[in-house]
Amino acid sequence: MTELLQKVRVIDPVSEIDEQFDVLIADGYIQTVASHISDISSDTQIRDCQGLVLGPGLVDLYSHAGEPGFEERETLLSFLQAAAAGGFTRASILPDTSPAIDNPALVAQLQQKRHGEIRKKEQINSAPPASPAPPTSPLPLLHIWGAITLDVAGKQMTELADLASAGVVGFTDGKPLENLALVRGVLEYIQPSGKPVAFWPSDRHLAANGVMREGSNALRFGLPPIPASAETTAIAAMLELVAAIGTPVHIMRVSTARGVELIASAKAAGLPITASTTWMHLLLDTKAVKSYHTSLHLDPPLGNPSDVVALRAGVRAGVIDAIAIDHTPYSYEEKVQAFAEAPAGAIGLELALPLLWQYLVETEEFTALELWRALSTHPAECLGQKVSAILPHQPAELTLFDPQQTWKVERKSLYTLSQNTPWLGQQLKGRVVKTWC
Repeated sequence: MTELLQKVRVIDPVSEIDEQFDVLIADGYIQTVASHISDISSDTQIRDCQGLVLGPGLVDLYSHAGEPGFEERETLLSFLQAAAAGGFTRASILPDTSPAIDNPALVAQLQQKRHGEIRKKEQINSAPPASPAPPTSPLPLLHIWGAITLDVAGKQMTELADLASAGVVGFTDGKPLENLALVRGVLEYIQPSGKPVAFWPSDRHLAANGVMREGSNALRFGLPPIPASAETTAIAAMLELVAAIGTPVHIMRVSTARGVELIASAKAAGLPITASTTWMHLLLDTKAVKSYHTSLHLDPPLGNPSDVVALRAGVRAGVIDAIAIDHTPYSYEEKVQAFAEAPAGAIGLELALPLLWQYLVETEEFTALELWRALSTHPAECLGQKVSAILPHQPAELTLFDPQQTWKVERKSLYTLSQNTPWLGQQLKGRVVKTWC
């Protein structure tokens, strides 16, 4: 199929371009990018894209898929469809499934399901009933994180070499590892593989039974606090190990101003680290918890206002390399509890781009290039991958986004099987029109 996108706003972090062009796409490749394209075949599909945005496909660093083990929360198919509807052309799942992704057989099973059964389902029935998400968008590429420890229990190292050979994108438990001797051993053992390794620094003893970031709002709302030091002491320990061993590390879920400072200092000293925060930690702070909405119970918790300011500045400066979605689906029954008792996490694949654009780009706090870079090229680089520029003869891995389209967040408008989001029932502005993958 040949498609001509006329007068589309091209945002390309690779080429540092934010301009209006015509873009011709054919047979999975970008054919032409020019101010005006008129030389086209008679069967070319022409789309007027005035007001729409075209950028590289979004890349999610890490999220949770329910399958295997928690299919009532999310199946692999619904996860990938939600990612496509949110503009993601690459999606990465964490290994904390049941059973955990700690062996090559399960990696192969998931890959086979993505390339076989799911592709067949996509061709037969590309959208669930009543879903307005674009059926023409292909499923994104699936990347699988391999577990660092057996059953992600933090005790015994997996056969990392076997997992690497099976094709995992990298290694993480997605949970805090408090045994620093084990962490040191992982860094020494994994170095020759060249695969990314990601850690979530968090001291669970300091966090104790807390559910909200320590500060005046935690006192006001009467919720058990988590001190910032639960994150920062663990980051400091991780940085010391990286300095001693030299293995590159990705630091997940940075949520505090002090955490940003520590990472900035480590990067300035030349340590081989990258870092990410999640999209909700950029948008909301502890004031939002006033509603006691259980989808605001996150781990790490939402930061104080000063943390949000520092995180946003960190992303803009590149200290925080990437924005992760950390999509964490839970069933209605699991989330209908008291705030402190409900499991931590919220969905986000279909919501992140519209909300980040609305509250960061339209307010001019971020440029469009800064946001798109943190959602596409930089996450890919954290995974040791590249994203192609929007130039002739490059693969068409693209996302078309309408910043002005309005829609309501409700069950029938979402691909994900879960609804644990504080934006449920609200009207949003901005929606993905199509992806190419």
